[in-house]
Amino acid sequence: MKQKERELRLLMLGLDNAGKTTILKKFNGEDIDTISPTLGFNIKTLEHRGFKLNIWDVGGQRSLRSYWRNYFESTDGLIWVVDSADHQRMQDCQRELQSLLVEECLVGATLLIFANKQDLPGALSSNAIREALELDSNPQPPLVAFQGCSAVTWENLIKCLLDHIASMIGNNNTPKRFAV
Repeated sequence: MKQKERELRLLMLGLDNAGKTTILKKFNGEDIDTISPTLGFNIKTLEHRGFKLNIWDVGGQRSLRSYWRNYFESTDGLIWVVDSADHQRMQDCQRELQSLLVEECLVGATLLIFANKQDLPGALSSNAIREALELDSNPQPPLVAFQGCSAVTWENLIKCLLDHIASMIGNNNTPKRFAV
């Protein structure tokens, strides 16, 4: 199998302070005690089942969101990270996600949603977040894996990502894209 067929490009997006960089650093075994806002992007490559997972973590500040589309090309999977404790910006989060779901360059990419920060007091439940994001109202939703998690405690992160990657790779061990 060609090397390119053994690589997956995953794009991790979400509003600023959702925990994207913390998740990426946690996956890579890096220290998460000193994390600052991402003013551009981070790329980490992880190995799983003989596949290279190139994960692009792009800053989520309002001023950077218009640049997200520069990272869409050849994306196999979109990881959307939600701050479960940020009640006030849940509508912004929903609006940004819905705008991504209609992007032509992302048609066919699978979607994984991490409802992060479930360990914080007052965090919305996974069901409340799924409802707030209006995932079930999309007439042609992409394949969605949805998981409550905590980047700090590691709860549900690795299992959900690996399960998601396994579904993308499929039984024949080649990456596949799903039609929206």
